[in-house]
Amino acid sequence: MFYRLTRPLTNLVERYLPDPYVFVLLLTLIVLILASTVTPFTPIDAINAWGKGLWKLLTFAMQMLLVLLSGYMLASTPICIRALDKLAQKAKTPTVAIILITVISMLASWINWGFGLVVGALFAKALAKHINVDYRVLVASAYSGFIVWHGGLSGSVPLTIATAGHFSVADIGVVETAHTLFAPFNIILLIAMLIIMPILNACLLPPSEKQVIIDKHKLADTNPDTTSPTTHMTPAQKLEHNPWLGSAVGLLGCTYLAYYFFIENNGLNLNSVIGIFLFLAILLHKTPANLLNSLQNAMPGGAGIVIQFPFYAGIMAVMVDSGLAQQISRAFVAISTADTLPFWSFMSAGLVNIFIPSGGGQWAIQAPIVLPAAEMLGAEIPRVAMAVAWGDAWTNLIQPFWALPVLAIAGLKARDIMGFCLLQLLVSGVVIAAILTWV
Repeated sequence: MFYRLTRPLTNLVERYLPDPYVFVLLLTLIVLILASTVTPFTPIDAINAWGKGLWKLLTFAMQMLLVLLSGYMLASTPICIRALDKLAQKAKTPTVAIILITVISMLASWINWGFGLVVGALFAKALAKHINVDYRVLVASAYSGFIVWHGGLSGSVPLTIATAGHFSVADIGVVETAHTLFAPFNIILLIAMLIIMPILNACLLPPSEKQVIIDKHKLADTNPDTTSPTTHMTPAQKLEHNPWLGSAVGLLGCTYLAYYFFIENNGLNLNSVIGIFLFLAILLHKTPANLLNSLQNAMPGGAGIVIQFPFYAGIMAVMVDSGLAQQISRAFVAISTADTLPFWSFMSAGLVNIFIPSGGGQWAIQAPIVLPAAEMLGAEIPRVAMAVAWGDAWTNLIQPFWALPVLAIAGLKARDIMGFCLLQLLVSGVVIAAILTWV
């Protein structure tokens, strides 16, 4: 049944979904036209806002690029390859492989969203080496685990409103994570996703004769250890192949991370995840030559991030400065009651996320609208806030922006997985909306 549902969706996406770069160009033009027609902005105002906004995500773009590169370099170390292969050998059938990767990527995304994206993609490659399973469904399953990130430990919205002095503190005070991340309704949501998504993904597998099996030679390790005798090398080459140099710097970085986590009691964030990946990669590759060889293999996958993130920054600037994003949120709030506000907040966040794929940035836009509405209607503020968080995470399933690191590591195009992601979106959306509204 599920194959009959996904087959037309997959065919539709493969035929009509352009490359993510083309998608962001079209999205740019659509937002500029909307801002110029349904808001007070003139076309010149819209273009000016877009141009000024292009460079506002440069720091975040570099962070995402480093997540991809450092994660790839870590996974290409011999010890990590063996560990992933050993775990992948636990999957004896395609169904078990799909269930296992969904659970692993979901748990990793709950810990930290950047960690989840990289781990899921790398584990997909490891599984594909050991078992014949549709590679498109495998990668789509890895990406589907990302849906829980905003209800997890790195969720931007719950962590923001739990921080003293946040921008809405005068209206709602500090909302502890006990009322958001660890509230019964959010725990139920996480458990529901942990049960439903693996089963759904397993059902997405086509019949064996219709499955797309990737050539295992394409997944072979392309980063062999390049350590070699240093007897006939120049002094510079000896440094490049010196295992003590990489090991010393790797240990230095790991020592700092231990201090960061255990002495200063800091938690995981995007920078600390990058630090973990990077310094472990330096340590485990041993020689600078091995690390640089791995980096060379990883670089082509980062091209999409480099070119596309400035365009999304420009889109975000137009949506915010013109008031277009606020108009979308107000339209949903206007038809809400105390009972339905979480549902409509979830739906509006899902729509806004297509144009502004940033959890923190989206909350800054929607909070001034949904929070006063929650107070006026008498709705639960923590539930409404988490509805925005889950809406942001929900439509990431069809937002190529967040799929870029996964696709780059896996070696696929967005159109290869988005047909499956559409069905994941529909099923998960019904479940999340129901729990936010009635549980």
